[in-house]
Amino acid sequence: MKQVIAIALLFHAVAASASRAAEIDATSRINAVTVFPMGAEVVRVAKVQLEKGEHTVIFRDLPTGAVDGSIRVEGTASGKLEIGSVDTRRLFVPRADAEQSASERRQIENEIETLRDARARLDAQVQAAETQKQLITNLTQLPTRPAPAAGSERGEDWTAILALISAGSTEAQRTIEDAQVKIRETDRKIDDLEKKLASIAPEKTERTEAKVFVVAQSPLEADITLRYQVSQASWTPLYDMRLHSGSKTAPPRIEVARRASISQRTGESWDDIALTLSTTRPSAGASAPELRPLIVDFEPPPRPPMPVAPAPAAGDAYSEDNAAALEAAPEPEARQFAQPQRARVAASERQAAVVQAPFHALFAVPGRLSIPQTGEAKRVQLASETIEPTLTIRAVPKVEPKAYLYAKFTLPKGAPLLPGTVSLFRDGTFVGTGRLPVLSPGEEHELGFGIDDLVRVRHAISAETRGETGLISTSRTDSRNYLITVKSMHERAIDFAVFDQVPVSANQDIKVDLSGKAPTRENVDDRRGVVVWEGKLEPDQEQTIEFGYRVSWPSAKSVIYRQ
Repeated sequence: MKQVIAIALLFHAVAASASRAAEIDATSRINAVTVFPMGAEVVRVAKVQLEKGEHTVIFRDLPTGAVDGSIRVEGTASGKLEIGSVDTRRLFVPRADAEQSASERRQIENEIETLRDARARLDAQVQAAETQKQLITNLTQLPTRPAPAAGSERGEDWTAILALISAGSTEAQRTIEDAQVKIRETDRKIDDLEKKLASIAPEKTERTEAKVFVVAQSPLEADITLRYQVSQASWTPLYDMRLHSGSKTAPPRIEVARRASISQRTGESWDDIALTLSTTRPSAGASAPELRPLIVDFEPPPRPPMPVAPAPAAGDAYSEDNAAALEAAPEPEARQFAQPQRARVAASERQAAVVQAPFHALFAVPGRLSIPQTGEAKRVQLASETIEPTLTIRAVPKVEPKAYLYAKFTLPKGAPLLPGTVSLFRDGTFVGTGRLPVLSPGEEHELGFGIDDLVRVRHAISAETRGETGLISTSRTDSRNYLITVKSMHERAIDFAVFDQVPVSANQDIKVDLSGKAPTRENVDDRRGVVVWEGKLEPDQEQTIEFGYRVSWPSAKSVIYRQ
């Protein structure tokens, strides 16, 4: 029987040893990262040696911010390898440099303690010098003492006393000032050391542990890849648009440089990685929202007022026993005299608005780069292209007698433009910043590139009259005529668009009639009363636009103009 027990214990020990040997600690490194507008997918790789049989490969270097359920495992091996389940948990693991960190912490703490002792001695010096100054100040009170009586000893030597007061006060003040300077320097050193001490990472950090269960059919070498998502990462597009306005022989062009600003606070540094930028939003909804039935019904009649119990008159038998009985009554009965019950409506959750681009694009950043985990922005250039625009002059001379240069372009085939900030340059000079919307290939857009000094614009009132018309039924009128001139000094022909406005009637009794040159378009961009004249200016050509309006209304009333 003892032999059977010994054999069983031996088999149990061997099995336990084999179970411990089946757990393999693997060290992985970040190889590639795909960054989304919000969040990122991290790809870690690890190389492990496996014997034949079942194994549990443990990864303890995943960040604590790894999204639950996003961890995926795949790999290649020199033999047949089966990957089973993946278990994850949060745990605190010691830092690799924990001993060095503890030693550095103790050294800084000792330095802070030494500096604080030195500061205490300096405080003592200041206190002693202040006491010395007080004693010297007391010496100045000697002349106020009564003179000694006749026949007594000789009085004080005031020359020596005054010299002592002067020298002692100067020395005490110098001691105080020197000590205060040293105190300030000591305080700065203590503050710097305390900040350095706070920046030292703790000995243990919270991480995510992943256990990967695998089965090897033979001894082999495996390359295991782990993919997981993190939330504290993002990228935003940036653009440079450089307009070359051209010349008499060279057409205009726009050089577009696509850039990206990437930042992350995931708890792990991305060192020497392959970076890809994606427009996908993993957290966005994949299905269209659903509509609930919209019911229209008659408004219910108001509830009749609830009867109010009369207040007990003086002398009524309303004792504490009656009050206790009312409190002990069932809750519905006790509340029937409180307040009317209102119909209860189910609470609804406020839904977040998600804006998702109608396309998907990937930008692979050339080379490998590093992005720290401090949140510092890393800017990279993605691509550049050249677009041929159409230049246009836009002016609103009623508000400002200046012309602005605009470039209208059509986005060529390829990757779309995402919403982002654009830096605008014209002929090598920075003119300002703008904002680009979502632009798909083949879509048109127009950008302003600042004031065009090669175009002169003038706006003037040529006539303005007010009066009454009619014999029997009179009406009052207000007529105004304007004169706008536009002159181009460009070497090439250029399109122009001049904007103005005319009154809009808010009452059927008020009539507005236009006169002069008819505008090209009215109510531009659905803005009532806004009109525009469009055309083309040849080099050194000047065009004149004459227009006006006549407002009439009943003479018994008055009108006002308002924006």
